[in-house]
Amino acid sequence: MDPDTYRQVVGRFATGVAIVTTRLGEVDHTMTVNSFTSVSLDPLLVLFCAEKLARFHDAVMESRVWGVSVLPAAMEDASRFFAHRGRPLNGQLARWPHHRGESGVALFDGAIATVECVTTAVHDGGDHSIVVGGVTALGTPLDGEPPLLYHEGRYKTL
Repeated sequence: MDPDTYRQVVGRFATGVAIVTTRLGEVDHTMTVNSFTSVSLDPLLVLFCAEKLARFHDAVMESRVWGVSVLPAAMEDASRFFAHRGRPLNGQLARWPHHRGESGVALFDGAIATVECVTTAVHDGGDHSIVVGGVTALGTPLDGEPPLLYHEGRYKTL
């Protein structure tokens, strides 16, 4: 199968956009994802996929705690910023208001929903790891804001 055709086909599935965060020692690690989904209601489980080559991957594997900030359309700039590889870790959160969740991870104040998790399982997913987490805290900081979507390689909104 041709990878470009594959991207075109799966890109037709519209997804939400979120930023996943973890904290290892005193350092925050962040990554934009569109591979976040609910898994189970009993127990409460969600998952996201992390590319194995990304430094975020190693950090979240070691810390085993992570937070998800589901982004509104107004936070496209944050999504773009945290999607870039190799950015400096120090001060990376300074441009966006955030707070610490119960687990110590950064959660964005401008998010339309937040989820905190403890890793319960990691599955091989080719060049990614499928990280499953048990939900430990939930929040809906903003209400009524349109979500940021990703479809056919572009940001969109409702």
